[in-house]
Amino acid sequence: MKCGLCGAVCALLLASAAVRAAETLGAGIDLQYLDDSVRAQDDFYRHVNGKWLAQTPIPPDKAGYGAFDILSDETKQQLRGLIEAAQQSPDPADPDQARIAALYTSFMDEARLEQLGLKPLAPVFARIDGIQSKREIPALIAYLSMIGVDTPYAPYVHQDAKDSTRYVVDLAQSGLGLPDRDYYLQDDPKLKKIRGEYRAHIEKMLALSGDARAAAHADDILRLETALAKVQWTKVQNRDPVKTYNKVPIAQLARLAPGYDWNRYLLDAGIAGKVDYLVVSQPSYIRGFDRLLARTPLSTWKTYFKWHALSDYAPYLSKSYVEENFAFYRTALSGIPQNLPRWKRGVNLVERSIGEGLGRLYVAKYFPPASKARMDALVKNLLEAYRQSIQTLDWMSPATKRKALEKLSKFTPKIGYPSKWRDYTGLVFDAEDLVGNVMRAQSFEYRRNIRKLGQPIDREEWDMTPQTVNAYYNPEMNEIVFPAAILQPPFFNPQADDAVNYGGIGAVIGHEISHGFDDQGSQYDGDGNLNDWWTKQDHEQFAAKTAALVKQYEACEPVPGYHVNGELTLGENIADNSGLAIAYKAYQLSLGGHPAPVIDGLSGDQRFFMGWAQVWRAKVRDNEAIRRIKIDPHSPPMCRGNFPLRNQEPFYRVFDVRPGDKMYLPPARRVTIW
Repeated sequence: MKCGLCGAVCALLLASAAVRAAETLGAGIDLQYLDDSVRAQDDFYRHVNGKWLAQTPIPPDKAGYGAFDILSDETKQQLRGLIEAAQQSPDPADPDQARIAALYTSFMDEARLEQLGLKPLAPVFARIDGIQSKREIPALIAYLSMIGVDTPYAPYVHQDAKDSTRYVVDLAQSGLGLPDRDYYLQDDPKLKKIRGEYRAHIEKMLALSGDARAAAHADDILRLETALAKVQWTKVQNRDPVKTYNKVPIAQLARLAPGYDWNRYLLDAGIAGKVDYLVVSQPSYIRGFDRLLARTPLSTWKTYFKWHALSDYAPYLSKSYVEENFAFYRTALSGIPQNLPRWKRGVNLVERSIGEGLGRLYVAKYFPPASKARMDALVKNLLEAYRQSIQTLDWMSPATKRKALEKLSKFTPKIGYPSKWRDYTGLVFDAEDLVGNVMRAQSFEYRRNIRKLGQPIDREEWDMTPQTVNAYYNPEMNEIVFPAAILQPPFFNPQADDAVNYGGIGAVIGHEISHGFDDQGSQYDGDGNLNDWWTKQDHEQFAAKTAALVKQYEACEPVPGYHVNGELTLGENIADNSGLAIAYKAYQLSLGGHPAPVIDGLSGDQRFFMGWAQVWRAKVRDNEAIRRIKIDPHSPPMCRGNFPLRNQEPFYRVFDVRPGDKMYLPPARRVTIW
């Protein structure tokens, strides 16, 4: 058999064809949820998912519910079994199992937490109360950041965006108790209501802690956070990697914030002597913070810091604090009426604190090697489809195409789990000290990152655990990462024909690859450095296409009166449209010139697009939908399920979509990027 592709890909196509020929493979489509009362040509998302949407309530402990959540719940049950097994008989040769058991036991011991009340936070409060001068605030911020308490700015260690061979410390705006600056500054009725509930929540929490002036202090805190919000950058502004890259030599930090003792901060934060510059994401915000520091009384700052310590650690205290924290942050803010079962919250804590230790157990029991091998084939076909597509793009110049192909050749796929597991040596958990455990876990992770400074880049590190139902692209590493837990139905079904897998996980792979060429990722070269490798004409033609995409998505209105922010969601919308287009091309490549089988009366192309739509099957509470519109760069599920299809030429042919149908867009308004 002759093949125009390279030998490796050709072999993969042959293997794929052999797999498809197996009679055991099904369609992988949840046919029981099809709603024939809704035409595919009018609302494809509802046509595929309508019966599920009609009959499935959002569980009382969730803000939304869909394919991601269902798979996450199944994974949580598996993780619970692994944790409880570690409690009962930890392997003495695996010290992480003893750590997992001690941490989980400390969280589940509610009786002890009731006895302790607020005592575990007494040392933190004493440190805050002991401050005599604003000159001590930098050291306090360093300490609070180390134990995971939110402060007006947050340090984080990552690759230098203009020198991907070294690590740098970035300072970014932070310090708000509400999700975004809009919650403080906009007079929208729903946001004003939440703002009032937040102020009442602060007062209740402070009163619980014994604060005799809780009402006045709540006013002070809201006033200070509102002032911080006014000088913060918007979510859209923060999407620009060039504007948020501001290299400031250590010696020049005083010019940025002359009233702030940077030397003391850097020393206590463990940064001093390890770097000779910082990257400041929002310089004007740091200047604004410095002015606020000067004009706000020390007593207000102390109340503010105590509030954030109390709020951030409330989930690990006695019942009254847990319930009041939940009443605002989950019920008022997201509309969730009921807290997660305690065991699920305990599993979540273990995942946050010793995630790869738990992930190692998860992979050993639940991730079959065959899934990884089949994913390797999918990824290689997606990369080949991108390679072919780049060469035919009408908006990219020949010089830029050469550089795009070079960048594509440097993509690093990571599938399933890390090749090197994280070492938790030195992390100590005590089965009778929950708050102490959380602080030690936070400090361990903080110091682990600080130790990276001055060291070679660890290219084997993962930013997600294997048990995470998600995926990501890291432009500084130029890598695409697919954790083991997402490699399950409906995203990836090893028992299904390839069509649904290309429409599901294939489009997810395509989505992540496309981030390397979207409005943000395209500003990084193949080595992960901010480097403008496009011509001016490329930028102009790409901007024209993306402007049309912004307009398309701003028509999406998940809650009456609340439209999607097309600029905030632009990168993810580009990725959805591009990923779906490339996944379709990769699926055609995988057929190797052979016709796809008809399964359950559905052609391969039909199953491909239905696989896409069922991945985004979900329902979201109104308050949560509004919160996501304000802070989430992803569009709502119903938009993701439908909008990209309207830009795909094959979709019109496969489902006979014509003028007058609601899914129809005139050819001139369709956005084709890849």
